Amino acid sequence: MDTSPALLLLLTLGFCEYRHGISLQIKVTSPRDISQLQVGQRLQLKCHTDKDSGTSWIRRDNRGTLHFIVFISSTSRTTFRNQETATRFEASKSSKIYYLAVKSFTPQDEGSYFCVMNFNQMLYFSPGQPAFLPATTVALTTCQPTTKGGTTEHPNLKTPDPGSRMQENLEHFCLVFLWVPLAGLCLLLLQLLATILVRLTTTPSRCSSGL
Repeated sequence: MDTSPALLLLLTLGFCEYRHGISLQIKVTSPRDISQLQVGQRLQLKCHTDKDSGTSWIRRDNRGTLHFIVFISSTSRTTFRNQETATRFEASKSSKIYYLAVKSFTPQDEGSYFCVMNFNQMLYFSPGQPAFLPATTVALTTCQPTTKGGTTEHPNLKTPDPGSRMQENLEHFCLVFLWVPLAGLCLLLLQLLATILVRLTTTPSRCSSGL
């Protein structure tokens, strides 16, 4: 009996989980001068692993949104997000080290870079590697609170928790891995059911009578 590729994919990704290196070592390294990044500079990152099962590169921007960049297979085959991404980045592999290069760094490339590996039915995320342009020095000014009707109003300094935002994005990332193969499996089952019904309606009934 043939095994459905959609079913195999569903079983492989069915236990999507956010884990940090329990049975797998994975980390990202960068050049020493990453703190002095300049616009137009080439930036190369390395993802070191102790397994050889393919790796994805992801960037988390300042708002906590995750951006898929590229997947590098164990055979060094690369799959970029789109053509525009392929022109801005380079990806390669050597042994168990997966490389990502930003050809010409721009403000839109700022963020934390992760490599993600799907191993033993789990997703493993490396610690993030920050990559930001040097902050521009701005003269400090004193901000006075505004007054309305004798009531002093202070600016709202509350910012969203980046940890909770990242957790939500990771959960969404896992749901994509789960629901895409599940939808393919459902479609396959519907096609199989339709084929069975067609055969039942087109096969002539056989009646045997005893003499």
